[in-house]
Amino acid sequence: MTLTMSWLEIALRAVAVLAAFLSLPLLVGQTEHKLMAHMQGRLGPMYAGGYHGWAQLVADGAKFVQKEDVLPARADRRLYRLAPAIALIPYLVALALVPIHPGVAVIDVPASVVLFVVATGVGALGLLVAGWASANKYALIGALRAAAHLVAYELPIVLSIASVALAGGSLSLLTLTQRWQPHWLLWQLPGACVFLIAALAELQRPPFDAPVADAELVMGPWTEYGGLRFAFFLLAEYAGIVVLSLLFAALWLGGWHGPFSDQVGWVWTLLKGYAVAVVIIWVRVAWPRVRADQLQRLAWLVLVPLALAQLALTGVGVVMGW
Repeated sequence: MTLTMSWLEIALRAVAVLAAFLSLPLLVGQTEHKLMAHMQGRLGPMYAGGYHGWAQLVADGAKFVQKEDVLPARADRRLYRLAPAIALIPYLVALALVPIHPGVAVIDVPASVVLFVVATGVGALGLLVAGWASANKYALIGALRAAAHLVAYELPIVLSIASVALAGGSLSLLTLTQRWQPHWLLWQLPGACVFLIAALAELQRPPFDAPVADAELVMGPWTEYGGLRFAFFLLAEYAGIVVLSLLFAALWLGGWHGPFSDQVGWVWTLLKGYAVAVVIIWVRVAWPRVRADQLQRLAWLVLVPLALAQLALTGVGVVMGW
């Protein structure tokens, strides 16, 4: 009976994380449509379906399904088809690691912080594979820019997460969220800023979208992709926003901590994560794109030293018993 219940629990958790993975990115995408429409005066996303353009995502989905799936003649067929999955699936694994409710995470492993960093890092490799496999010079240049992003911005992300892990004395995301204290909002604030900026760059979101700059590289690594394969890359981008927003909410904003957390802790986690996602969307609307060399300078001369300083400050705080 116990074995049956354990398999049933595994199945229910798998279904729950899959449902969240398929719905939360769509919610973020719809929010981006509406926020950009209001902030930039765009009328297009306000018409589909009638009131406030509620069916815009449905229209986008129908558009992608109707497009022809074209395979470039000189492309590496196996890698070309595999690239969207490489970009998408790791975020599903990462989402399963994020704690949602007190004592609840779909996958709770002792070193979930390490597994999360590895999973999100693998997701960024999807762009590298797509650019190489497409046999297109614009796609290849975009892939090389994505590689430079991966090397430069993974380090600030790892250092900022390591600072929180040091403060909480654990490599478990669930344990770190349980041990969160309100004064971390100030103590870990520099690391939080580093993480948010580096996460934007990791996702190739504006203003850090040099690898997919449409004005320079058509669509970078996505240039030769169309139809559902292109839609999978977009889904991976929004899934990345969801995953990194929820992680930010868990580590720096306390996750489920709030009034009546034992009953509605998951609501607090989702609301905090949604607020972070709105900030990510606002940055896209408000800031112009920066050059690729400026991205590297920001990473190595600003974010890495700041993250190291935050890590040193956290070490002093742990020794002093803050």
